[in-house]
Amino acid sequence: MYLLGYDIGSSSVKTTLLEAATGKVLASAFAPGSEMGMLVLKEGWAEQDPDKWWQYVVETTHQVLQKAQVSSADIKSVGIAYQMHGLVVVDKNQKPLRPS
Repeated sequence: MYLLGYDIGSSSVKTTLLEAATGKVLASAFAPGSEMGMLVLKEGWAEQDPDKWWQYVVETTHQVLQKAQVSSADIKSVGIAYQMHGLVVVDKNQKPLRPS
C-alpha cells in the first residue's frame, strides 16, 4: 500500500510516493525543470495557467510510479498541499476559463 503526496507551488509541482507501512520515500519528482512562469497583469497580481499545474501533476505522477515500479491501483491515499488561496474558474467541461 502506498501514499502519494503533491506540493503544487508557485514555482513547481513536487510529487512524492511513500510506502504506507514504513513512511519510506520510494520516489520523488518535480516539474518543470525551471521555475514556472507568472502572468502579472497588474501590480500585486500573480497568476498562472491551471492547465500547466495539471500537466505537471500528471507528468510527475507517471515519473514516481515508474521509478518505484508501483501500480496506481496500489495507491491508498493522496495528499495535496496547494499554493495559497487560489480560485480556478472552470466551464461545464471542467476546463479553466482564465489564469488563476
